[in-house]
Amino acid sequence: MASSDKQQKRAQRARTKAKQNRSGKAKAKVIHPLLANPLVNEPFDDVAIDLSTFDFKDIEENGFDPADFEDLFQAMKVAEGISLLAMCLVFLQYPVLELVVAEEEEDSVVDFMMGLLIVYRGIFHDEDEDAAVRWVGGDAFQAAYNEASMILQKKYARGASSARA
Repeated sequence: MASSDKQQKRAQRARTKAKQNRSGKAKAKVIHPLLANPLVNEPFDDVAIDLSTFDFKDIEENGFDPADFEDLFQAMKVAEGISLLAMCLVFLQYPVLELVVAEEEEDSVVDFMMGLLIVYRGIFHDEDEDAAVRWVGGDAFQAAYNEASMILQKKYARGASSARA
């Protein structure tokens, strides 16, 4: 587990980044029409997430409580009502996921992401693990996930270039 100082620094960086993203949003051309929807673009800005208390090692050792990710799952369900691409955009913008991707090994990240997606499918689509894994591996999800990843890369690249200007 990271020291409390390190956790506080992480949380402060995340808060600073979120604030910069909110205040530095360009009014210029939108990268993708879905990002014009506040339910899809930065959907967790108004959700209080204390990243300093997040302990990934505990999750790796003991699993996670789905109730701890209710805000993610609810946002994903709303976005899925728009499209699969919207759901993937919401999923990839979850601050806890962004923290895990930034700080953990790739295999651990993939396991965590798969766990979240499997639980989501179980809760909202009443699927067992095998069906959820088939869905994640399916062409439709893979295409939407890859497109969402590219959209967010462009969005963040644009944000970084306008922050330097």
